[in-house]
Amino acid sequence: MLIDYHTHHVRCGHASGELEEYVQKGIELGLTQLGLSDHMPLLHVDPATYLPGMAMPMEELPHYAEEAFRLQQQYKDQIDIRVGLEGDYIEGYEAEIEQIIQAYPWDYVIGSVHFLGEWDISDFRQLDEWKERDAYKVYQQYYDAVQKAAGTGFYDYIGHIDVIKRFGFKPEQNVEHLENDALRAVKAAGIAIELNASGLRMPVNEMFPSRRMLEVCYEWGIPLTIGSDAHQPERLSQYLDQAVVLLKDIGFTELATFQKRKRKMIEF
Repeated sequence: MLIDYHTHHVRCGHASGELEEYVQKGIELGLTQLGLSDHMPLLHVDPATYLPGMAMPMEELPHYAEEAFRLQQQYKDQIDIRVGLEGDYIEGYEAEIEQIIQAYPWDYVIGSVHFLGEWDISDFRQLDEWKERDAYKVYQQYYDAVQKAAGTGFYDYIGHIDVIKRFGFKPEQNVEHLENDALRAVKAAGIAIELNASGLRMPVNEMFPSRRMLEVCYEWGIPLTIGSDAHQPERLSQYLDQAVVLLKDIGFTELATFQKRKRKMIEF
């Protein structure tokens, strides 16, 4: 059973490749299930005045959904496509996020935190912001947002739950209690997280989340899915072989899959 639930495409502004190219690549790779999961449009900043390429324009969202569901039917005899959305959590914009999520019959919605206010902590163009802030307070703010995202009930799983470490900025203080608080919120919400392999191509050179957090998930019974977070078709399923080895080494025997917002565990 080969799956990849986290992918991005040309519409999001910072990826390349059409949706159909990902589908064709998934077939070539022999994927059993392919998740299409582009970024939700920005809600809290003006795209016209912000850094380019942050997310798909709002007017593109219906076209994304229409094309994704069309491809799901067109290729149903060759690959099982699940249509999703990475629904960025923005504190204070819960009503707008919920409206977008409810407007389409998604198979799944990823809850990810990229923004702390107008600062995108995952954008390499905004690294100078770290120089202006206390790293520990940033981690506190980030994991507080993750807890709030989990508590909304909007999401099927939390994406790259410790992506705050992406560029290698870490406080001197131990942050394990912050990570555990976020995982407790996930557990309480009854949702899953993903093992996002893309961290292996980031400065941190570690998957999201860390092995320690994965071991806590195993101990607490938090379900996991996997995703490459591919932003180019050629990176589809990149490092997922290593992700599977890591999960098996910890003791996981099942992965979470999603259809029509229902979770189903499958053996791997």
